[in-house]
Amino acid sequence: MDFRDITEFIKDTSKYIVVIILVLLFFIFVVGLNQVIGPSMEPNLYEDDIVKVFLDVNPNSTGHCLIVPKEHYQDFFDIDKEVLNHVLETAKVIANRLKERLNCDGITFAQNNGLGQDVKHYHLHLIPKYHNDDKLSIEEVYNKLK
Repeated sequence: MDFRDITEFIKDTSKYIVVIILVLLFFIFVVGLNQVIGPSMEPNLYEDDIVKVFLDVNPNSTGHCLIVPKEHYQDFFDIDKEVLNHVLETAKVIANRLKERLNCDGITFAQNNGLGQDVKHYHLHLIPKYHNDDKLSIEEVYNKLK
């Protein structure tokens, strides 16, 4: 194999490498998006025209869920007042459902902005607190909350 053969080989395979890289980037984007919008097998707890509520794929505790506006808002400083009110009204409904069906001992509402914000789309965490967390699977929690 001489230099010309190697050059031709690289030309021929570079097209495939580019396609593979693009496909990998697409999947990375979809996985990242699923952290905000929810996994494809998605255990949705609630959805309306303004928000979507789903269980966190990496929960801090049993029943940890996210309330996410469908329209993009960067953070608390960017979100529309009416949408923020709707998020909080939804949070109250979901928090009551968590308390009633999972018997949690408390609930933390968490929302990060700026430096602490990993996902640059406004979302509110509802994190149930327990004296003793039995760590149910996402499927078990979904079945209790749906």
